[in-house]
Amino acid sequence: MQTFRRRALSLTAAFLTAASLAACTPGYDAQVPAPAGAAEAGTALEQLATIPVKGRAPKTGYSREQFGEGWLDPDHNGCDARNDVLARDLANETFKPGTKDCVVLTGTLADPYTGKTIDFVRGNKTSTLVQIDHVVALSDAWQKGARKLSSGQREAFANDPLNLRAADGPTNGAKGDGDAATWLPPNKGFRCEYVALQTAVKAKYGLWMTRAEYDAIKKVLTSSCADQRVPADGGGVTLPAIEYKNCAEVKARGAAPIRVGDPGWSTKFDGNGDGVGCEG
Repeated sequence: MQTFRRRALSLTAAFLTAASLAACTPGYDAQVPAPAGAAEAGTALEQLATIPVKGRAPKTGYSREQFGEGWLDPDHNGCDARNDVLARDLANETFKPGTKDCVVLTGTLADPYTGKTIDFVRGNKTSTLVQIDHVVALSDAWQKGARKLSSGQREAFANDPLNLRAADGPTNGAKGDGDAATWLPPNKGFRCEYVALQTAVKAKYGLWMTRAEYDAIKKVLTSSCADQRVPADGGGVTLPAIEYKNCAEVKARGAAPIRVGDPGWSTKFDGNGDGVGCEG
């Protein structure tokens, strides 16, 4: 019963989506899709059209620690994000006694990336057979806008159930930090859902795509599933707003020059009214 309640909470708790982020972050570009999962959210193709297309920024400064130290508990249900995702994605799971159904010991994964069935058994030599994939890899996110997010927002990104899937370990390793232009799941039947998830995550966090990535996602959607819906976004993550005190902080956090529509934008940074601040 507790497992059912925890899953119900994970599936129904409201997320703060990119649209909500726009409302609470000064100057954030309001051209974002409707809240993911809402009936009016439309198709993944429509959401894709809202994603900016830019070149990949340098990987300079990236480290896993930029997205927080390990797994957090974003929905405050007492279980960390890794175990929440295992409980969500596995069938017939069992839990470690005394953990209030938080620590998953065993279960069966119908792996979406390969189509294989994998038995999960927690242990030093067996846990890696099932890994938790960041659908939009952390390094990829860093190079496409996450560098300018606050540390709290990056932690939310790394622990957001929308961006997490249990998957075959070796296949996840082969993906690395690739985007849709360089890697798609071997299971072609999951590719529509996969690229729709990547699009929804980038829309939610205000990230961009490269031209090759954008075109690869568009090709999957238009050739196979033009009616693919925007995936439901539920799980209880809230995104802290970005606020910069002054241009010194904007520059220190790698966000300069800051422009209208960038997270944390404020007119106080724009002395000449040209829409670009903290240039010098």
